[in-house]
Amino acid sequence: MSVFSYKQRNNINLVIIIALGVLIAYSLQSIFGAILSTLVLYTIMRPAYIHLAEHRGWNKRVTAIFLIVISIILIVMPFYALSSMVISKISELKNNEVFFRNLLIKLQHLIPFKINQGLIQEGLNRLGNWATDLFPSLLSSAVNIVLSLLVVYFLLYFMLIERERFEFSLIKYAPFREQNALRFGDEMRNTTYANVLGQGLICLVQGSLVSLSFYVLGYKDPMFWGVITTFISFVPVLGPPVVFVPAAILQIANGNNFAGWAMLVFGFVVIINIDNVLRFMIAKKVGNIHPIITVIGVIIGIPLFGILGLVFGPLLLSYFILLVKIYETSTLASERLERIKTNNEHSEL
Repeated sequence: MSVFSYKQRNNINLVIIIALGVLIAYSLQSIFGAILSTLVLYTIMRPAYIHLAEHRGWNKRVTAIFLIVISIILIVMPFYALSSMVISKISELKNNEVFFRNLLIKLQHLIPFKINQGLIQEGLNRLGNWATDLFPSLLSSAVNIVLSLLVVYFLLYFMLIERERFEFSLIKYAPFREQNALRFGDEMRNTTYANVLGQGLICLVQGSLVSLSFYVLGYKDPMFWGVITTFISFVPVLGPPVVFVPAAILQIANGNNFAGWAMLVFGFVVIINIDNVLRFMIAKKVGNIHPIITVIGVIIGIPLFGILGLVFGPLLLSYFILLVKIYETSTLASERLERIKTNNEHSEL
């Protein structure tokens, strides 16, 4: 006969489960970004998988592999190719001391006070080092990149081919009622679309506009600076000016007043405001993410995920806020039921 009661055994099992869960979570912290990437890709691919495998009758395994290959071609390969281009350009600029010395001399003619060249040079070097570390290098971290991608697509493959079982398990073990679990799934999908697809579209448009305007006005490396703007534009309002304002000032310093002022006018009138127009259109389709959430999310995400933190940071913060709202709804519903139950008991008495 056991010395523990049924309730005591359950409590002991619960403690063991929590301890093992914490240990497993701690062990998986190095691939947390890969797990989050899997959830994001699953959310994005889910409608296409349902259409092909369940409505059109494609083989489930073939459909999953097909979508994975498409994602590699459209997302993974361009991202790391662009990252390599950015790292190469940053290293080139950082090592070009003559360029920065001439730039400081030209800026000195525009600014009434004296510039501390040593301090500026040190700041630029630190900025270059930080930017280089931000982007993943295909050479220096090839093993980690391959491992993360293997984890992402391994998990994604089985999540897709066992979609119904996976989603049923999520609803079954969710820490709230079924209707709230379904609501959370819908809100999570809309939040993911708004953060990844919606914000991604805005960034691509702003980066393309910067690249096009640089090309038309005769700026150097329009493609490179368009890519940089695309990444930086994940920070609303603050992003694009970080690129086009210094570039315009440099043109004015070089005596190209038309190119400089035209870029400033076009940037502040069109490039920045296109953010608001597109955000309003996207909000009608999949919802909107407040710029404050995006900025705070970026601050949280970059130290955790590097350049991917521009996407994952706001996403994590949005998920957190969504869980808080679900919790508040559940709590209010429980309190309402308790009040109704209490009132019924009093009325019976």
